[in-house]
Amino acid sequence: MKNLINNNIKTLFKFSLILYMIGLLVQSCQKDDLEIQQNFPFEVSVMPVPKDIAKDEYVEIRITILPEGNFSDTKYYLRYFQFEGTGKLQYYNTQPYFPNDSYPLYEKEFRLYYISTSEVSQSFTVWIYDSFGNEIKIEFQFNNKKLNE
Repeated sequence: MKNLINNNIKTLFKFSLILYMIGLLVQSCQKDDLEIQQNFPFEVSVMPVPKDIAKDEYVEIRITILPEGNFSDTKYYLRYFQFEGTGKLQYYNTQPYFPNDSYPLYEKEFRLYYISTSEVSQSFTVWIYDSFGNEIKIEFQFNNKKLNE
């Protein structure tokens, strides 16, 4: 009789353990609230540029996008607006950008070229933003430089 009670207790214990493990398995399978972070803020690093520029000269602007995390589907874009003087901004050797139009950036490290077309001081802003609405504004100002100085 004692063996029968011990066997029943062991069977009951095993059954309870199996039910407990099944409960844990079911609970872990029902957790659909696993969050994958996609939206990472970023900073922008800009190498120093000259303070003065003459008409028809160009300045190379080196920019690096530094995101706080990495989500492979994040897209980056650029737009600019010139509010003083005149000039052209372009990516490498592409056609110059139109002010306030958006342009995709295909790399996180790139170069822009600003070409002066005026003999006065020049100022413009560049906005770099991502597909999640994060945006950084960079302002550039160049004083007029006479070529015979």
